[in-house]
Amino acid sequence: MDDHTVTFSFDDPDRRLTGLRLRQEVGIPGDELDFRYDEAARAWLLRLDRPGVHRMEYLLELRHAGGTETVTDPGNPRRAPGAFGDKSVAEFPGYREPGWLHEPHVAGGDWRERGIWSPALGADIATWIWSPRTPTSRLLLANDGPEYDRLAGLGQYAAAMIGTGRVPPFHLALLGPGDRNRWYAANPDYAWALARDVLPEMHRTLGTAGPAVGMGASLGGLAMLHAHRRHPGAFAGLYLQSGSFFVPELDSQESGFSGYRRVTRFVRRVGSAGTWPHPVPTVLTCGTAEENLHNNKAMAATLAAQGYPATLNEVPDAHNYVGWRDAFDPHLTDLLARVWG
Repeated sequence: MDDHTVTFSFDDPDRRLTGLRLRQEVGIPGDELDFRYDEAARAWLLRLDRPGVHRMEYLLELRHAGGTETVTDPGNPRRAPGAFGDKSVAEFPGYREPGWLHEPHVAGGDWRERGIWSPALGADIATWIWSPRTPTSRLLLANDGPEYDRLAGLGQYAAAMIGTGRVPPFHLALLGPGDRNRWYAANPDYAWALARDVLPEMHRTLGTAGPAVGMGASLGGLAMLHAHRRHPGAFAGLYLQSGSFFVPELDSQESGFSGYRRVTRFVRRVGSAGTWPHPVPTVLTCGTAEENLHNNKAMAATLAAQGYPATLNEVPDAHNYVGWRDAFDPHLTDLLARVWG
Protein backbone atom coordinates (compact mmCIF):
# COMPACT_ATOMS: atom_id res chain seq x y z
CA MET A 1 0.00 0.00 0.00
CA ASP A 2 0.99 3.60 -0.54
CA ASP A 3 -0.82 6.92 -0.67
CA HIS A 4 -2.28 6.18 -4.10
CA THR A 5 -2.58 2.43 -4.73
CA VAL A 6 -3.12 -0.92 -3.03
CA THR A 7 -1.99 -4.22 -4.53
CA PHE A 8 -3.26 -7.66 -3.49
CA SER A 9 -1.38 -10.88 -4.21
CA PHE A 10 -2.66 -14.42 -3.65
CA ASP A 11 -0.20 -17.27 -4.23
CA ASP A 12 -1.48 -20.12 -6.38
CA PRO A 13 1.59 -21.82 -7.93
CA ASP A 14 -0.40 -24.76 -9.30
CA ARG A 15 -3.27 -22.54 -10.45
CA ARG A 16 -5.86 -24.52 -8.57
CA LEU A 17 -8.31 -21.62 -8.61
CA THR A 18 -10.38 -20.63 -11.63
CA GLY A 19 -10.76 -17.07 -10.40
CA LEU A 20 -10.51 -14.72 -7.45
CA ARG A 21 -12.56 -11.64 -6.54
CA LEU A 22 -12.35 -8.97 -3.86
CA ARG A 23 -15.45 -8.46 -1.72
CA GLN A 24 -15.63 -4.99 -0.16
CA GLU A 25 -18.08 -2.27 0.86
CA VAL A 26 -16.14 0.93 0.18
CA GLY A 27 -17.59 1.74 -3.22
CA ILE A 28 -15.02 0.23 -5.60
CA PRO A 29 -16.78 -0.44 -8.94
CA GLY A 30 -17.69 -4.06 -9.51
CA ASP A 31 -15.81 -4.32 -12.78
CA GLU A 32 -12.52 -3.60 -10.95
CA LEU A 33 -12.68 -6.39 -8.37
CA ASP A 34 -11.53 -9.47 -10.29
CA PHE A 35 -7.89 -10.60 -9.85
CA ARG A 36 -5.83 -11.64 -12.89
CA TYR A 37 -3.41 -14.55 -12.88
CA ASP A 38 0.25 -13.61 -13.33
CA GLU A 39 2.21 -16.53 -14.80
CA ALA A 40 5.59 -15.11 -13.80
CA ALA A 41 4.57 -14.53 -10.18
CA ARG A 42 2.43 -17.70 -10.13
CA ALA A 43 -0.09 -15.71 -8.17
CA TRP A 44 -3.35 -13.83 -8.58
CA LEU A 45 -2.85 -10.07 -8.55
CA LEU A 46 -5.14 -7.07 -8.19
CA ARG A 47 -4.01 -3.46 -8.21
CA LEU A 48 -6.46 -0.71 -7.30
CA ASP A 49 -6.47 3.00 -6.83
CA ARG A 50 -6.67 3.65 -3.11
CA PRO A 51 -10.34 4.15 -2.15
CA GLY A 52 -11.32 7.29 -0.30
CA VAL A 53 -11.23 5.72 3.16
CA HIS A 54 -8.61 5.30 5.88
CA ARG A 55 -9.19 1.57 6.25
CA MET A 56 -10.93 -1.12 4.22
CA GLU A 57 -12.49 -4.33 5.48
CA TYR A 58 -12.66 -7.08 2.89
CA LEU A 59 -12.97 -10.77 2.10
CA LEU A 60 -11.73 -12.90 -0.81
CA GLU A 61 -14.07 -14.92 -3.00
CA LEU A 62 -12.19 -18.01 -4.22
CA ARG A 63 -13.55 -19.65 -7.33
CA HIS A 64 -12.98 -23.37 -7.83
CA ALA A 65 -14.13 -25.66 -10.58
CA GLY A 66 -16.84 -26.94 -8.26
CA GLY A 67 -18.02 -23.67 -6.73
CA THR A 68 -16.92 -20.70 -4.65
CA GLU A 69 -15.93 -20.00 -1.05
CA THR A 70 -15.44 -16.74 0.82
CA VAL A 71 -12.46 -16.44 3.17
CA THR A 72 -10.36 -13.90 5.01
CA ASP A 73 -7.02 -13.07 3.42
CA PRO A 74 -4.49 -15.74 4.53
CA GLY A 75 -1.62 -13.39 3.71
CA ASN A 76 -2.89 -10.59 5.94
CA PRO A 77 -2.97 -11.19 9.71
CA ARG A 78 -5.01 -8.06 10.43
CA ARG A 79 -8.64 -8.79 11.26
CA ALA A 80 -11.60 -6.58 12.03
CA PRO A 81 -14.49 -7.97 14.13
CA GLY A 82 -18.03 -7.68 12.85
CA ALA A 83 -21.55 -8.78 13.67
CA PHE A 84 -21.31 -11.44 10.93
CA GLY A 85 -17.75 -12.57 11.62
CA ASP A 86 -14.23 -11.32 11.12
CA LYS A 87 -12.98 -9.65 7.96
CA SER A 88 -9.50 -8.86 6.78
CA VAL A 89 -8.61 -5.20 7.01
CA ALA A 90 -6.23 -2.98 5.09
CA GLU A 91 -5.18 0.08 7.09
CA PHE A 92 -3.89 2.74 4.73
CA PRO A 93 -1.00 5.12 5.46
CA GLY A 94 -2.19 7.80 7.84
CA TYR A 95 -4.75 5.69 9.70
CA ARG A 96 -4.50 5.85 13.50
CA GLU A 97 -6.47 3.96 16.11
CA PRO A 98 -8.26 6.11 18.69
CA GLY A 99 -5.97 7.12 21.53
CA TRP A 100 -8.48 6.09 24.19
CA LEU A 101 -7.91 2.42 23.29
CA HIS A 102 -4.53 2.73 25.02
CA GLU A 103 -5.48 5.21 27.75
CA PRO A 104 -3.94 4.14 31.10
CA HIS A 105 -6.16 6.42 33.22
CA VAL A 106 -9.52 4.69 33.20
CA ALA A 107 -12.35 4.92 35.68
CA GLY A 108 -13.12 1.85 37.76
CA GLY A 109 -16.60 0.42 37.50
CA ASP A 110 -18.78 -2.64 37.83
CA TRP A 111 -21.06 -4.56 35.48
CA ARG A 112 -24.44 -6.06 36.26
CA GLU A 113 -26.89 -7.92 34.04
CA ARG A 114 -30.65 -7.98 34.15
CA GLY A 115 -33.74 -8.42 32.02
CA ILE A 116 -36.37 -5.69 31.87
CA TRP A 117 -39.84 -6.97 31.06
CA SER A 118 -41.78 -5.06 28.42
CA PRO A 119 -45.50 -5.86 28.21
CA ALA A 120 -45.69 -3.99 24.90
CA LEU A 121 -43.11 -6.31 23.33
CA GLY A 122 -44.11 -9.38 25.30
CA ALA A 123 -40.44 -10.00 26.02
CA ASP A 124 -37.53 -9.21 28.28
CA ILE A 125 -35.03 -6.66 27.04
CA ALA A 126 -31.65 -8.05 28.06
CA THR A 127 -29.62 -5.24 29.60
CA TRP A 128 -26.00 -4.98 30.73
CA ILE A 129 -25.19 -1.98 32.91
CA TRP A 130 -21.78 -0.53 33.68
CA SER A 131 -21.66 1.87 36.61
CA PRO A 132 -18.64 3.94 37.64
CA ARG A 133 -17.65 3.88 41.28
CA THR A 134 -18.31 7.61 41.48
CA PRO A 135 -22.03 8.24 42.19
CA THR A 136 -23.84 9.83 39.25
CA SER A 137 -27.34 10.49 38.01
CA ARG A 138 -26.39 10.47 34.30
CA LEU A 139 -27.26 7.67 31.86
CA LEU A 140 -26.20 6.71 28.34
CA LEU A 141 -28.47 4.13 26.70
CA ALA A 142 -27.26 2.16 23.65
CA ASN A 143 -29.26 0.06 21.20
CA ASP A 144 -27.30 -3.00 20.01
CA GLY A 145 -25.37 -2.44 23.22
CA PRO A 146 -23.59 -5.80 23.59
CA GLU A 147 -22.31 -5.55 20.01
CA TYR A 148 -21.25 -1.93 20.59
CA ASP A 149 -19.22 -3.10 23.57
CA ARG A 150 -17.77 -6.30 22.08
CA LEU A 151 -16.98 -4.94 18.61
CA ALA A 152 -16.43 -1.23 19.27
CA GLY A 153 -15.25 -1.12 22.90
CA LEU A 154 -18.03 1.18 24.13
CA GLY A 155 -17.49 0.21 27.79
CA GLN A 156 -13.75 0.84 27.46
CA TYR A 157 -14.48 4.21 25.85
CA ALA A 158 -16.76 5.19 28.76
CA ALA A 159 -14.13 4.26 31.36
CA ALA A 160 -11.42 6.16 29.45
CA MET A 161 -13.44 9.35 28.99
CA ILE A 162 -14.52 9.40 32.63
CA GLY A 163 -11.01 8.49 33.83
CA THR A 164 -9.44 11.40 31.96
CA GLY A 165 -12.13 13.84 33.06
CA ARG A 166 -13.26 14.64 29.54
CA VAL A 167 -16.81 13.53 30.33
CA PRO A 168 -18.48 13.53 33.77
CA PRO A 169 -19.27 10.11 35.30
CA PHE A 170 -22.28 8.29 33.86
CA HIS A 171 -23.95 4.89 33.81
CA LEU A 172 -23.83 2.95 30.54
CA ALA A 173 -26.78 0.68 29.71
CA LEU A 174 -26.31 -1.78 26.85
CA LEU A 175 -29.59 -3.00 25.41
CA GLY A 176 -29.66 -6.38 23.70
CA PRO A 177 -31.27 -6.22 20.25
CA GLY A 178 -33.80 -9.01 20.79
CA ASP A 179 -35.95 -9.42 17.66
CA ARG A 180 -33.92 -6.68 16.01
CA ASN A 181 -35.61 -6.28 12.65
CA ARG A 182 -39.04 -6.09 14.28
CA TRP A 183 -38.13 -4.03 17.34
CA TYR A 184 -35.93 -1.45 15.64
CA ALA A 185 -37.90 -0.77 12.45
CA ALA A 186 -39.79 2.31 13.70
CA ASN A 187 -41.86 0.06 15.96
CA PRO A 188 -44.10 2.04 18.36
CA ASP A 189 -44.06 -0.88 20.81
CA TYR A 190 -40.27 -0.67 21.08
CA ALA A 191 -40.39 3.11 21.46
CA TRP A 192 -42.91 2.64 24.30
CA ALA A 193 -40.69 -0.03 25.87
CA LEU A 194 -37.70 2.34 25.95
CA ALA A 195 -39.62 5.30 27.32
CA ARG A 196 -42.07 3.55 29.68
CA ASP A 197 -40.32 0.34 30.73
CA VAL A 198 -36.54 0.62 30.35
CA LEU A 199 -35.87 4.21 31.35
CA PRO A 200 -38.13 4.23 34.46
CA GLU A 201 -36.53 0.97 35.63
CA MET A 202 -33.06 2.40 35.03
CA HIS A 203 -33.90 5.53 36.97
CA ARG A 204 -35.34 3.49 39.82
CA THR A 205 -32.48 1.02 40.18
CA LEU A 206 -29.56 3.34 39.37
CA GLY A 207 -30.77 6.53 40.97
CA THR A 208 -30.49 8.37 37.67
CA ALA A 209 -32.72 11.32 36.96
CA GLY A 210 -33.95 13.34 34.03
CA PRO A 211 -33.69 12.52 30.34
CA ALA A 212 -30.94 10.18 29.21
CA VAL A 213 -28.70 10.29 26.15
CA GLY A 214 -29.60 7.65 23.56
CA MET A 215 -27.36 6.15 20.90
CA GLY A 216 -27.54 3.56 18.15
CA ALA A 217 -26.07 2.55 14.81
CA SER A 218 -27.77 1.61 11.55
CA LEU A 219 -31.30 0.38 12.34
CA GLY A 220 -30.54 0.95 16.04
CA GLY A 221 -29.96 4.64 15.30
CA LEU A 222 -33.26 4.86 13.45
CA ALA A 223 -35.00 3.22 16.43
CA MET A 224 -33.50 5.72 18.88
CA LEU A 225 -34.67 8.71 16.82
CA HIS A 226 -38.10 7.10 16.49
CA ALA A 227 -38.35 6.64 20.28
CA HIS A 228 -37.42 10.30 20.79
CA ARG A 229 -40.09 11.49 18.35
CA ARG A 230 -42.76 9.28 19.95
CA HIS A 231 -41.74 10.24 23.52
CA PRO A 232 -40.03 13.64 23.35
CA GLY A 233 -39.24 13.88 27.06
CA ALA A 234 -37.27 10.65 27.22
CA PHE A 235 -33.92 11.81 25.81
CA ALA A 236 -31.75 14.87 26.36
CA GLY A 237 -29.44 14.07 23.44
CA LEU A 238 -29.05 11.63 20.54
CA TYR A 239 -25.97 10.03 18.99
CA LEU A 240 -26.96 8.36 15.71
CA GLN A 241 -24.42 6.48 13.60
CA SER A 242 -25.14 5.49 9.99
CA GLY A 243 -28.86 5.64 10.68
CA SER A 244 -31.14 3.63 8.39
CA PHE A 245 -33.21 6.66 7.39
CA PHE A 246 -34.58 5.01 4.25
CA VAL A 247 -36.52 6.96 1.63
CA PRO A 248 -38.02 5.31 -1.47
CA GLU A 249 -36.34 7.75 -3.84
CA LEU A 250 -32.85 6.81 -2.68
CA ASP A 251 -33.07 3.42 -0.97
CA SER A 252 -35.20 1.15 -3.16
CA GLN A 253 -32.45 -1.50 -2.83
CA GLU A 254 -33.64 -1.96 0.79
CA SER A 255 -37.25 -2.64 -0.20
CA GLY A 256 -36.93 -6.36 0.55
CA PHE A 257 -36.41 -5.60 4.25
CA SER A 258 -39.50 -6.57 6.24
CA GLY A 259 -39.68 -3.23 8.06
CA TYR A 260 -39.00 -1.09 4.99
CA ARG A 261 -42.47 0.47 4.63
CA ARG A 262 -42.73 1.30 8.32
CA VAL A 263 -39.27 2.93 8.26
CA THR A 264 -39.98 4.97 5.14
CA ARG A 265 -43.32 6.16 6.55
CA PHE A 266 -41.61 7.35 9.72
CA VAL A 267 -38.82 9.13 7.83
CA ARG A 268 -41.42 10.82 5.63
CA ARG A 269 -43.35 11.99 8.71
CA VAL A 270 -40.19 13.46 10.21
CA GLY A 271 -39.43 15.29 6.98
CA SER A 272 -42.93 16.70 6.63
CA ALA A 273 -43.24 17.93 10.22
CA GLY A 274 -42.03 21.44 9.40
CA THR A 275 -41.28 22.39 12.99
CA TRP A 276 -40.69 20.31 16.09
CA PRO A 277 -41.28 21.67 19.59
CA HIS A 278 -38.89 19.34 21.44
CA PRO A 279 -35.47 19.41 19.73
CA VAL A 280 -32.44 17.98 21.53
CA PRO A 281 -28.71 18.13 20.72
CA THR A 282 -28.15 15.48 18.05
CA VAL A 283 -24.92 14.22 16.50
CA LEU A 284 -24.94 12.01 13.43
CA THR A 285 -21.95 10.19 11.96
CA CYS A 286 -21.76 8.28 8.70
CA GLY A 287 -19.02 6.73 6.60
CA THR A 288 -18.08 8.41 3.35
CA ALA A 289 -18.27 5.03 1.57
CA GLU A 290 -21.77 4.15 2.82
CA GLU A 291 -25.02 3.88 0.89
CA ASN A 292 -26.62 5.49 3.94
CA LEU A 293 -24.64 8.71 3.54
CA HIS A 294 -27.22 10.40 1.34
CA ASN A 295 -30.14 9.71 3.68
CA ASN A 296 -28.08 10.75 6.71
CA LYS A 297 -27.31 14.07 5.01
CA ALA A 298 -31.01 14.55 4.36
CA MET A 299 -31.95 13.67 7.95
CA ALA A 300 -29.32 15.99 9.43
CA ALA A 301 -30.60 18.85 7.28
CA THR A 302 -34.20 18.08 8.26
CA LEU A 303 -33.44 18.06 11.99
CA ALA A 304 -31.39 21.26 11.77
CA ALA A 305 -34.25 22.99 9.93
CA GLN A 306 -36.60 21.90 12.74
CA GLY A 307 -34.46 23.59 15.39
CA TYR A 308 -32.28 20.70 16.52
CA PRO A 309 -28.66 21.52 17.31
CA ALA A 310 -27.80 18.78 14.78
CA THR A 311 -24.53 18.05 13.00
CA LEU A 312 -23.46 15.31 10.59
CA ASN A 313 -19.84 14.17 10.74
CA GLU A 314 -18.59 12.19 7.74
CA VAL A 315 -15.89 9.67 8.62
CA PRO A 316 -13.55 8.01 6.07
CA ASP A 317 -14.85 4.47 6.56
CA ALA A 318 -17.81 2.22 5.75
CA HIS A 319 -20.74 0.62 7.58
CA ASN A 320 -18.94 -1.29 10.34
CA TYR A 321 -18.31 -1.28 14.07
CA VAL A 322 -14.67 -0.21 13.89
CA GLY A 323 -15.65 2.81 11.82
CA TRP A 324 -18.32 3.64 14.40
CA ARG A 325 -15.78 3.14 17.19
CA ASP A 326 -13.31 5.48 15.56
CA ALA A 327 -15.95 8.24 15.53
CA PHE A 328 -16.72 8.09 19.29
CA ASP A 329 -14.02 10.61 20.03
CA PRO A 330 -14.46 13.50 19.49
CA HIS A 331 -18.08 13.29 18.30
CA LEU A 332 -19.76 11.32 21.13
CA THR A 333 -17.39 12.93 23.62
CA ASP A 334 -18.44 16.41 22.54
CA LEU A 335 -22.14 15.52 22.69
CA LEU A 336 -21.92 14.09 26.21
CA ALA A 337 -19.92 17.07 27.45
CA ARG A 338 -22.44 19.40 25.82
CA VAL A 339 -25.51 17.70 27.32
CA TRP A 340 -24.02 17.06 30.76
CA GLY A 341 -21.76 20.09 31.09
